[in-house]
Amino acid sequence: MTNRILGLSAFHADAAAAALVDGRFVAGVEEERFRRIKHWAGFPELALRFCLAEAGGTMAEIGALAVSRQPRAYLLRKALLALSHPRSLRRAASRARNLVQIASLEERIAAAFGARTPRVYPVEHHLAHLASAFFCSPFEEAMCLSVDGFGDFVSTMLAVGRGSSIQVLDRVCFPHSLGQLYTAVTQLLGFPGFGDEYKVMGLAAYGEPSYAAQIRKVVPARSDGTFHLDLRYFRHLSEGVDMTWNDGAPVLGPLFTPALEELLGPARAPADELEQRHKDLAASLQLVYEERFFALVRALQQRTGLASLALAGGCAMNSLANGKLFDQTDIRDIYIQAAAGDAGTSLGAALWVHHAELGAPRNGFVMEHCSWGPGYGEDEIRRALAAGLPASGGRDGLWDEIRIETIRDEDRLTAETAAAIAGGEVVGWYQGRSEWGPRALGNRSILADPRRGDMKELLNHKIKRRESFRPFAPSILEERTGDWFTLSYPDPFMVKVYPIQPEKRPQIPAVTHADGTGRLQTVSRRANPRYWALIRAFEERTGVPMVLNTSFNENEPIVNTPAEALDCFLRTRMDRLVLGDVMVTRRS
Repeated sequence: MTNRILGLSAFHADAAAAALVDGRFVAGVEEERFRRIKHWAGFPELALRFCLAEAGGTMAEIGALAVSRQPRAYLLRKALLALSHPRSLRRAASRARNLVQIASLEERIAAAFGARTPRVYPVEHHLAHLASAFFCSPFEEAMCLSVDGFGDFVSTMLAVGRGSSIQVLDRVCFPHSLGQLYTAVTQLLGFPGFGDEYKVMGLAAYGEPSYAAQIRKVVPARSDGTFHLDLRYFRHLSEGVDMTWNDGAPVLGPLFTPALEELLGPARAPADELEQRHKDLAASLQLVYEERFFALVRALQQRTGLASLALAGGCAMNSLANGKLFDQTDIRDIYIQAAAGDAGTSLGAALWVHHAELGAPRNGFVMEHCSWGPGYGEDEIRRALAAGLPASGGRDGLWDEIRIETIRDEDRLTAETAAAIAGGEVVGWYQGRSEWGPRALGNRSILADPRRGDMKELLNHKIKRRESFRPFAPSILEERTGDWFTLSYPDPFMVKVYPIQPEKRPQIPAVTHADGTGRLQTVSRRANPRYWALIRAFEERTGVPMVLNTSFNENEPIVNTPAEALDCFLRTRMDRLVLGDVMVTRRS
């Protein structure tokens, strides 16, 4: 019989679902792609429906359902901590309500699907993180590390993976967390939105780490390579922090106390101008985070003697730190899967159940690409065109200022698109199945010429409308990586920042950040042949083997359907849209 397992990350930010068939990943998607609310939190019913359809069969034919939460983990420690800090009981009650939702998951699924619910396996949050990295990696044996805010009372888990097993070696428990440190300073810097930490990473390039000594006081190191927080600067234990995870946008209340403002200066209001002090704080935070993170990796390496690392957790999206691992540690190989954050725990929970609970051996699966989300064929594209451009009826032709043309010849399609990019156009590129994880990696992307010094401003003016200090990323042919960056180690999921070769930086100003780096995506012909062909066509025309790649959206989740892609094209000043084989252009 076919072994089908569904995994869920539920009642938390970045709710998602994933599906395994005979131990192989077949589908995964975040609920936000359907709900159109960033970081959507709650029960991911629509994502679950998609994954069930991709797994085949009905809910009654699913062998197991894994959820990346274990309400019973560390119950005694939780109770003792809550009783010793009574002001945090309000937060504990909020958490308890959240855990009740996890406990009632079977009823929620039965109500939604009207069928027998498979056995539900609760999987501890960080075990799911570790499984999502190690069991998707090419490693038979590796160090495993998960670092984030908190999940099931743990912020950091150190382990070793061998074959189809993962052995936990150590944990850092509540209330100590590198993720909480980064979020608290992010909030202090005037970025209160859930997930805004990436803005601070971009801002760090414009500052000097002149506040590093103060931030080191906030997160003292331990001799064993771990860390702890000086809790005078944080609310999450003494008072509790308001959190909202109920079927909508997640909300996280202030984490820092007035003591942190006394140490680092007053908090910035979101509407205030960014001063050099704020940029220096960002640089200082990033430096101290890296010091503590590298210490964890070195300690794990000393303990295991291994040189390969499978990394996960929300902090695994800190691409600045990830790109320095080769220089700062003795790591030789790193694997970070595309959805390293909480969405990826849906996949990790399913993989944990498959291997650890059901005893199945690994079967050679390695996640080499991210195309695991919904895909839509030409029929759906034509319906979207007919609805968005009613006069066209979805047919080729010139309709007012918009031309629709079908190009079946892939060489011509990629050549014409490459020529348009080289000519200064901004192109929406919508191909195949959507990306698993937070990055647009050539399936739901907006593409532009990296050689143009004004392209960053042009993109923000035409479409993105985001902060000027945030960089845009390059997608580069994998085989050309070492020619343009100081490291040639592949990164198909855009989770590392590498220095760009100094002599190359003037040639690609649109993707060269203030510190001379780029958060690159390496593109292989094997993993994404059409995207590779497009970049190769651009190289043939310009001599530059990369394009600027940013997510296909406008202050919203990445577009999911062809109709959403067309709507984004029509309401912005994008020049061209390529939907599969259909090219949509504006008449100049």
